[in-house]
Amino acid sequence: MTKAIRRARRATRRTARAVLRDRARANRPHSLASHVIARGETAETAKSIANGLRTAAKKLGLAGKEGRTRRTVDGRGRLRKVIRYTATQFAAALAAYRPRKAAYVAARARLLAGVAA
Repeated sequence: MTKAIRRARRATRRTARAVLRDRARANRPHSLASHVIARGETAETAKSIANGLRTAAKKLGLAGKEGRTRRTVDGRGRLRKVIRYTATQFAAALAAYRPRKAAYVAARARLLAGVAA
């Protein structure tokens, strides 16, 4: 077996592993802000939209999965409680979310287009 064949096989396996890893990552629950950031919004916008989505999720009775995350400040890791939602729960909360501010209305439209695609 030549080097070129082995190199091509390694590249094929590497691509297949990346596809599986991305597929598995997409199915894992994330915080609402992480869902928003992953779809291209800024962190500041995501933080504000996530607060509205949390309210919408509460109204719908969506219960995310509780978890803990480490938040490092000055080199010390502090555990914080977080609630993670699946992509389906995020889409449901986004459909129920009704922002008033024009910037968030536009962001919601972009997010809905991204969820539908």
